[in-house]
Amino acid sequence: MKKKMIVVITILAALLISACGTQETLNSSSNASNEDKKVQKIIVGTGTQFPNVCFIDEDGKLTGYDVELVRKIDEKLPEYEFEFKTMEFSNLLLSLETNKIDFIAHQMEVNQERQEKFLFNEEPYNIFPLHVTVHKDNNDIHSIKDLKGKKAIVSATSNSVVFLEKYNKENNAGIEIVYAGNGSDSTINQIKTGRADATITTPFSVDFSNDAVDAQQKVVGEPLLNSKVYFLLRKDETPLQKRIDEALVELKKEGVVSELSKKWLGADYTVNF
Repeated sequence: MKKKMIVVITILAALLISACGTQETLNSSSNASNEDKKVQKIIVGTGTQFPNVCFIDEDGKLTGYDVELVRKIDEKLPEYEFEFKTMEFSNLLLSLETNKIDFIAHQMEVNQERQEKFLFNEEPYNIFPLHVTVHKDNNDIHSIKDLKGKKAIVSATSNSVVFLEKYNKENNAGIEIVYAGNGSDSTINQIKTGRADATITTPFSVDFSNDAVDAQQKVVGEPLLNSKVYFLLRKDETPLQKRIDEALVELKKEGVVSELSKKWLGADYTVNF
């Protein structure tokens, strides 16, 4: 009888040890699985001086259409954690090229130079309508054709300047292009004081500037461009590109992108296919 009891106890002990070993193995596997699912931090480059798109509000918070859209995309992608890094617009492309940021959210339009160096996502998130913009009391300029012999101030790294330089060359338009510094203040002040006659910008930017800083501007004529807007990534970031596009498609179907556009840009500038 004692021998039987000893055998039973021995078997139970062996089973207990085996179970502990199995549990340790499961815990180890679980930890390895958690490591595999580790959230990847993504640095998103944006600016602080684009009215209603990416700017610092009166409470000191970074917000705007592009910023809030990126936050909504982040909610859709549990494998990523997006973190914003703000800088001057002119520094964004170099920061992307040198791996200081992972993608750009700043109303990026397609042009040849950008396409050669970088990767755009495939799903556009709004249209960027560019208009000739003048002082509200200017009744001499009604379209781009009226800019001959006039000064047009545009950002040196924007699609506005690419368009204007090309238009000048192809049409012998005689527009004097003034290259603005970083930010919108110099453009607003130069048009307000008459040192520049016009700029090329969007209606939603004009509306915001008029309300926020009494820019005293108005848009004139038909849109010069209706460029589609995308996020800009490095060439090797196709997995991130794919996931951003998937999230954007979902957000469009849910009406989120449209509502953000109405809230921040004053109208629905989203692109639907």
